[in-house]
Amino acid sequence: MDAIIADGKTRMKKSVENLKEEFGGLRTGRATSAMFERIKIEYYGNPTPLNQVATISIPEARLVVIQPWDKSIIGEIEKAIQKSELSLNPNNDGKVIRINIPPLTEERRKEYVKLAKQMAEQARVAVRNIRRDANDSLKKAEKDGEISEDELKRGEEEIQKLTDQNIKAIDEQLEAKEHEILEL
Repeated sequence: MDAIIADGKTRMKKSVENLKEEFGGLRTGRATSAMFERIKIEYYGNPTPLNQVATISIPEARLVVIQPWDKSIIGEIEKAIQKSELSLNPNNDGKVIRINIPPLTEERRKEYVKLAKQMAEQARVAVRNIRRDANDSLKKAEKDGEISEDELKRGEEEIQKLTDQNIKAIDEQLEAKEHEILEL
């Protein structure tokens, strides 16, 4: 029973952490290096994350400077940023890429809030699916005689507590992200 609960706890925690990473890639009015984590470029025939071929720095609140370690891929980086869903326009001077982060329009802010809510709902669904899997495993263990009916009830209560905690964490992350996006 403890193994089932521990597995559920680990999987739920991963769902919450995954949401945090996804939120990091959501653009707000401020520049962050996390915005570029999902961008991959073609490097020696392999799709490679941008942060593995360049230094990404944020010298000002609305400016990102990307300095590739290999100058020959600067055009490739520029193309990857233009093709990304970030809607940014990079400026390439041959050595570094500078990206000015324009302030978000009210319409774009609302779109990003809507996207954040969808991401949060997917995370909630994942947590609930983990709860269902754990409860199914507990019921199977009880049916097979590995645990008693009391242990089954205790295990289900424990899983429900974990579910509630993780859903609360998701809601808190969503609220913080919404506040960050809507901040002028």
